[in-house]
Amino acid sequence: MLDPLTKADLKGFAPDARIYCQPTCLVERPHGLDGRVARIADTMVWFASWQIAVRERGGTVSEALVPVEELADWSAAMPDALAVRASAQVAAVSTARAELDLKGRSIRFAEPQIMGILNCTPDSFSDGGKYGDPERACATGVDMAAAGAAIVDVGGESTRPGAPLVWEGDEIARIIPVIERLVRAGVAVSVDTRKAGVMEAALSAGAAMVNDVSALGYDDRAAAVVAKAGCPVVLMHAPSQTSNPHANSRYDDILYDVFDWLEAAIARAVLAGISRDKIIVDPGIGFGKGVQENLRLTGGLALYHALGQPLLFGASRKRMIGALDGEAEVDARLGGSIALAYQAASVGAQLHRVHDVAETRQALRVWRAGRDAALTRV
Repeated sequence: MLDPLTKADLKGFAPDARIYCQPTCLVERPHGLDGRVARIADTMVWFASWQIAVRERGGTVSEALVPVEELADWSAAMPDALAVRASAQVAAVSTARAELDLKGRSIRFAEPQIMGILNCTPDSFSDGGKYGDPERACATGVDMAAAGAAIVDVGGESTRPGAPLVWEGDEIARIIPVIERLVRAGVAVSVDTRKAGVMEAALSAGAAMVNDVSALGYDDRAAAVVAKAGCPVVLMHAPSQTSNPHANSRYDDILYDVFDWLEAAIARAVLAGISRDKIIVDPGIGFGKGVQENLRLTGGLALYHALGQPLLFGASRKRMIGALDGEAEVDARLGGSIALAYQAASVGAQLHRVHDVAETRQALRVWRAGRDAALTRV
């Protein structure tokens, strides 16, 4: 249920109400608009308003569109608990994101970066079986890096709906020869796994980052492994941390449910000893989510900047694209993948996990050129 929100309403909310501050009303250029626009982190994206939402325990959500220059007045009208939370989110949106150090290679987030997907699996939904040979997989990863991928994400277990669980020994055997070759070739590598043993093997082989679809919730040792390594980690939302990450997919309002879930996952990771500046968040497009839920997440993606972490967006070739275009097959979803990546970049998403690196890089360069032209126009 959605209600309009006024400044006068704020005092009436219970202490356990939740507030969410989403950047919205993007502007082409900030020139001459001092005090009336704000910037998302250190990206090239400015906005003129906040969409303020308050959610009560019963599930009712009240929303208002608040111009940037009026936010201080709204904050002053809030109960202390809401004001503190709103202030933290507003500060998180505007804070520059720390660059990633991937074993000596720096990844900066002032402009969108690409993570290439390299599945060394027989059954991944898009490219299962294509890269079972380590030499071929390595050549593909090197090509991705040459085409513009800042990071190549190597995985040895499919997490598509219905995929079987893979024994970690088999997962290690699939990915380690590939990781070792890529590292020798000078490629920055992330390992896509939810198993602590696989993380340890991959990091020892030269991987510099962990991408975990369970946000370190599947394996009890995973958080300790990442904390000890001091490496960056992607915490992705999935409704279940069991062997089937798509299970238990019930939501009140998916945009805010995922926000709360990721916020709690960040807190757990920090408590486990992982530095906050090593954490990247991913709302988990397609994981236990239907088409309308994926569209809701994509449309509200800017909210996740209020978590204060770099934001990864991964919708490449996913089922939602086929569902929106006459059940297009996986190999006919490039256009939709590019459209989604462009949309995510337009609201400041810093990292894009994709299969089609060269095509996505071209789209993001065109997006960047448009931003440059707007910002330098006299």
